[in-house]
Amino acid sequence: MLFVLLLALPAVLGTAQADVFRPAYLELTEEGDGVYRVLWKVPAAGDNMRLSAYVLFPEGTETLTQPRARKLGDAWVERWTVQRNGGLTGQTIAISGKAVRFTDVIARVERLDGSAQVERLPLSRPEFIVRAAAGTGEIAWSYLVLGVEHILGGIDHLLFVFALLLVVRGGQRILLTITAFTVAHSLTLAAATLGWLAVPGPPVEAIIALSIMFVAAEAVNAHYGRQGITARAPWVVAFSFGLLHGLGFAGALAEIGLPDTAVPVALLMFNIGVELGQLAFVCVAMLFLAVLRGLKIQMPQQIILLPAYAIGIVAAFWTLERTASFW
Repeated sequence: MLFVLLLALPAVLGTAQADVFRPAYLELTEEGDGVYRVLWKVPAAGDNMRLSAYVLFPEGTETLTQPRARKLGDAWVERWTVQRNGGLTGQTIAISGKAVRFTDVIARVERLDGSAQVERLPLSRPEFIVRAAAGTGEIAWSYLVLGVEHILGGIDHLLFVFALLLVVRGGQRILLTITAFTVAHSLTLAAATLGWLAVPGPPVEAIIALSIMFVAAEAVNAHYGRQGITARAPWVVAFSFGLLHGLGFAGALAEIGLPDTAVPVALLMFNIGVELGQLAFVCVAMLFLAVLRGLKIQMPQQIILLPAYAIGIVAAFWTLERTASFW
């Protein structure tokens, strides 16, 4: 129970956005002669407010055009141009402000040769060094790490998987279920990222929350002997909802972007990173449930059902919140 409560707590006490990926996003596009176009996107904090986070360039950087800000959706976007003799390669770019320790920061540098550098900045030290053009191996490693970090930070995806584990018993059935989920979200992740499939983000996120609530309810029914489709054919449920979760992953990857020179490698490694993070979570969750069930402690029904109810309550809140965001 504590395992689930620890997962749900940051989602309830934080922004309650779960995997609606809303990082601050910095994009630097090299123009030549030390000139860079800057795009700085910061999540909004109300209708006319934005989170306090600002870009700090190294000494010697001049502002050629003043920042122009406007609100787009749930974020404020600023654009301006800077110049530094010798360029920014080898220099440190930092992010400052009160909101820095409360929101992720994704940084992307587009070089003249079409290659790109992507960084996910740690909250404890939100800065990075602009590097020279990276090789394929470095790009692969960067996107692998980004994939792992994303799934482990995607509370709603993890709660969906954990809810499935509350219903499904038996190693082979669990393997088939997780495999079906993996195949499904890999398909839609690739299709959406490559532009073959376009679905609005808000409805997808609302249905993802609804999928968690559905499986949580199935876990309660299974406990009382009322076997629903999740208990009878969990791989069908995992595959069906996995298609939607893949669209959620694609939304996160769209925020990060893909390097023009290594799109297949970056997409593949991001997906592998997601799978590795998911596999690690499943192993820990199964170990937790196995230990809990092995203790054979007599507990009240309310305590036994607490994980399913906790997941369902959080998912219901997300469903209402995300649906309300349509308007």
